[in-house]
Amino acid sequence: MSTPALDATHDPAVRSWVSSANEPQADFPIQNLPFGVFRRQGSGEAWRGGVAIGDNILDLQALHGAGMALPHTVTAPLGAAAQSSLNEFMALGEPCWHALRLALFALLREGAAEREAVARCLVPQAQAQMNVPARIGDFTDFYASIHHATAVGRLFRPDNPLLPNYTWVPIGYHGRSSSIGVSGQQFHRPLGQRLPPGQTTPALLPSARVDYELELGVFVGPGNEPGQRIPLDETGAHIFGLCVLNDWSARDIQAWEYQPLGPFLAKNFATTISPWIITAEALAPFRVPHERMPGAPAPLDYLDNERNRGAGALDVQIEAWISTAAMRARGDAPQRLSHSSFRHSYWTVAQMLAHHSVNGCNLQPGDLLGTGTQSGPAPEEAGSLLELTRGGKQPLALPGGEQRTFLEDGDEIELRAWCEAPGRRRIGFGSATGRLLPART
Repeated sequence: MSTPALDATHDPAVRSWVSSANEPQADFPIQNLPFGVFRRQGSGEAWRGGVAIGDNILDLQALHGAGMALPHTVTAPLGAAAQSSLNEFMALGEPCWHALRLALFALLREGAAEREAVARCLVPQAQAQMNVPARIGDFTDFYASIHHATAVGRLFRPDNPLLPNYTWVPIGYHGRSSSIGVSGQQFHRPLGQRLPPGQTTPALLPSARVDYELELGVFVGPGNEPGQRIPLDETGAHIFGLCVLNDWSARDIQAWEYQPLGPFLAKNFATTISPWIITAEALAPFRVPHERMPGAPAPLDYLDNERNRGAGALDVQIEAWISTAAMRARGDAPQRLSHSSFRHSYWTVAQMLAHHSVNGCNLQPGDLLGTGTQSGPAPEEAGSLLELTRGGKQPLALPGGEQRTFLEDGDEIELRAWCEAPGRRRIGFGSATGRLLPART
């Protein structure tokens, strides 16, 4: 997979004239510059593209109409990124993404001559309403964490937790794009068929085992023609960027319906993503070797090359936090449930993309890939309640004497992600927050 080259936009010493971008723990320093779609809260304005910088948003539509003298290479990408969805910008490809990043970096760095004009294009994030950043035509969710697959398999198949195909093929299924919402999403407890314990006849009931899944999402840039595969070496040109993703699950509905064809109603009622897409270029300093577990077989040739082994993984820190209705009423802070890193993933983003297209499946700009629940090797790195509570057998203790095996009505889950490394500016993803409401019966 091609890896974006490091350049001046990754220099940790560069500061922005937007002072909030220079805070050490800021999610959105000038070295990040993620893309999203927004409008002012309560305004009824048209949605348009924006770039996060500190606690502000650079309004790309306003910038596009400001009449500034920008390089000619920026005209098309800026116009595309200013639209109500990022699909057209995603389709333009790496050279255009890079050109716009360079131009925005120059406009926002300390000492920029255009500071006064650009400042008029800023909107405080606190005043913004965010939208799903692209028209997501298709959503595919993978199962890329071997630690999650093994832990879940051990619950249901103690003698054979990991099925033999797992170490050879990136497992995935096609999800539902219509129910993908942006951070702040609220959804009702899903109904579905469940087989009550000790019964032989299922019943239509609200799920009693709603769970979160700690994942990352991958947005596709330029697609491929039907019948044309994307080789592993070329996947970088097709990966626009990453976000945080929570693919909510109804475990009891899933247990009854998933054989023989896999998840259906247990997964399609809600998926929550963070509003900002962190570009592959911004993440370049945090690539690390892709290391497999001892004894794992070498991938088939189409899923293996020296570049993927040497720098195919991404060291993205990811964590889950819970806030119950009672905790919020008391003013308690959210409690962290787990923390892990995407570097533990058994399959890389490049391998997922190459496998997805190897049969000739045509991907399109704005398609979304989920990584599947990202659990690490330690118990506290589990990315779901299913693992943390051992299938509901070991409740978690929460503040105020509450316990949880699975989610209760009013529970809010927040997923956060960031990258950090010595000598680099911290790059944040923001968060994906969703709240479970009572079932509609």
